[in-house]
Amino acid sequence: MNHGLFDLQVNGFAGVDFQRPEITHADLERAAEALRRHQTTGILFTLITDTIDALAEQLERVERIRAESPSVREMIAGYHIEGPYLLPELGYHGAHDPRKMKAPDRAELDRLQRAAGGRIRLVTLAPEWPGSPDFIRHLVAIGVTASIGHSNADDRAIDAAIAAGLTMCTHVGNGVPQQMHRHDNIIQRLLARDELTAVFIPDGIHVPPSALRNFVRAKPRAQVLFTTDCMAAAGAPPGRYTVGQIEVEAGADGVVREPGKPNFAGSSLAMDAGLANIRRFLGWTEAEAIHACGEGVRAALKL
Repeated sequence: MNHGLFDLQVNGFAGVDFQRPEITHADLERAAEALRRHQTTGILFTLITDTIDALAEQLERVERIRAESPSVREMIAGYHIEGPYLLPELGYHGAHDPRKMKAPDRAELDRLQRAAGGRIRLVTLAPEWPGSPDFIRHLVAIGVTASIGHSNADDRAIDAAIAAGLTMCTHVGNGVPQQMHRHDNIIQRLLARDELTAVFIPDGIHVPPSALRNFVRAKPRAQVLFTTDCMAAAGAPPGRYTVGQIEVEAGADGVVREPGKPNFAGSSLAMDAGLANIRRFLGWTEAEAIHACGEGVRAALKL
């Protein structure tokens, strides 16, 4: 049994932006070593919304590095594709480029899976897109976990997605507008679904501690997991960084934003700090927190 922490959503670390095409062997080895210093022994290398060509090229590039480096191979257990099958509406698209968002396409996914050496383990999508149930069934058939995120799906679309095999919710409480209907909103719809495992970012910023306590109470304990959704600023000093073509600024307070915009653009959280926050914010035991940041994540992803 692997007792280290496992992060299912890592967009970069230690100054390394996983989305950048110029990423090198040395970059990924540096990121892997820095992740280990923060008690993280495995991740899903996460790519956000881009063209299918760009995503396939990056997956092929990382697979070549992974094949050459035992350190990188041990750290990157697989890939999380977060987009382009997300909702392009203001507030829901977050820091992703809405111009590149589109309905899901099985042939595109199969191309990405070939580029990834069969190691795509998680796909985040907005299931209100036409064709989503068939797409989710295809994901499940090839061993990929389907997760809802950056979505405003209504109950009918959520029902259809769950029936097709959707099992997870990406960063609940985020990827949504700052103002929504007080009762009828996507956060409430997802928290009410005991069938779905909810994944939260425990940095105290993406979801304030009081809201996190309430959200966690709304879910069966076994259906709660955590991630950092971190980007290059994690494990690195405050400053300017990139998430692909987007320039972001990480402040001394740990908040990562596009300059001049209110929405968050990933986090600067490392998993060991997240673990401490879970214990402090929620009163969980160390064993409970470690499970929800480690073995519980691996089990949900069937790793």
